[in-house]
Amino acid sequence: MRLCPQLRPLKFNGNHVRLQPENQADPSHAGLYIHVPFCVRKCVYCDFYSITDLDRIEAYVQGLQKEMALTEAAGLAFDTVYLGGGTPSVLGPEHLEAILGAVSDCFCLSSRPEVTLEANPNTVCRDRVASWMACGVNRINIGVQSFDDTRLAFLKRLHSGKQAHCAIRSVRTAGMNNVGLDLIYGLPDQRPEEWLDDLKEAVQYAPEHLSCYMLTYEQGTPLYRLYKQGRVRALEEDRVRALFDLTVGFLTDMGYEQYEISNFSQEKIFRSRHNQKYWDHTPYIGLGPSAHSFREKKRSWNHADLTRYLAELAQGHLPVESFEILNRSQLMLETVYLGLRTSTGIRIDRFKERFHVDFYEYFDEAFEELDRRGLQGLVAYSPEQYVLTDEGRAFADAVASVFAAYVLDADGHRNRSTA
Repeated sequence: MRLCPQLRPLKFNGNHVRLQPENQADPSHAGLYIHVPFCVRKCVYCDFYSITDLDRIEAYVQGLQKEMALTEAAGLAFDTVYLGGGTPSVLGPEHLEAILGAVSDCFCLSSRPEVTLEANPNTVCRDRVASWMACGVNRINIGVQSFDDTRLAFLKRLHSGKQAHCAIRSVRTAGMNNVGLDLIYGLPDQRPEEWLDDLKEAVQYAPEHLSCYMLTYEQGTPLYRLYKQGRVRALEEDRVRALFDLTVGFLTDMGYEQYEISNFSQEKIFRSRHNQKYWDHTPYIGLGPSAHSFREKKRSWNHADLTRYLAELAQGHLPVESFEILNRSQLMLETVYLGLRTSTGIRIDRFKERFHVDFYEYFDEAFEELDRRGLQGLVAYSPEQYVLTDEGRAFADAVASVFAAYVLDADGHRNRSTA
């Protein structure tokens, strides 16, 4: 067990795992992401690495334990553990216990970490949820995507709408009080009333968190091939925008706060503490095939192949495929893009502390360009922050692209490629 000054190491027994009162991103604590690359069947839209050979789970768990033992995390304390995939809920209780036990042994954890497990509805029952909680899971994110069987069939999801309802009820009856639901909108020919039905079905369970993602056509996926072949037609941009506006309006009326473009929570305590780390460049370590890590200016990623991943570990090597060192302009670009996606926006003091320039002075020409394009009314600003308005969040990429054109490279030249 690695002990940290002023931090009590976590024992994954379920009784000591509670969320801190204000579940905000804490830049002094890192995040730990564990990629579980197993699915019973891949969905047509998903471009995350996964395989369907569940017989390899045991070898994967053993490899993951080796990677943890090899990972250098000196100086880092972690307050989030996130098991994503893939489908982490296909793991047996013994596998989850082994993984989280190794986490507790190998990493310095805060006394109240957020421990999230992603689950697909067809793998959820009350007893399984109870076993996850006994291992230390205190937050469950269910990939519902839709409650409509026709839309689920289009997405090639294994569960039915009835199973989605049963899964949510099972999680609740097991005693889980921090539940997130994932939904997807913008499917071909989707009508507003159809999407509203999904939202209404979701909020009847009062989930603490909702993630509403627009369907995307990622290169390399079966859905992308269908799109390129003309067999699937993407929903028109203005109709997607209407669904976005519908989402924000309805969930706001239902008492949810939109704290990021696609993410809503009942209260600050129920925001995804882990995901906030990705948006503000807090360090995080990724474990498992294809997982990414970020610390200071270095971003690295593991081999997106379980066989290669295990072979590297068998040789006593970390399974890192490659890495990049981000320069000042790249970090600044990401800070703007990611910051504009959140309700916090760009913190003026943190921007100056990090880049040693005044945000408003540095981007003076960008503000003029926003005025010329008629976009300045989509933002609110003060000496403390620069943030998109509720209306402006639908145009986050357009606003960010203007800023990107005025980021200077190492030689003091504008970033013409984004102008």
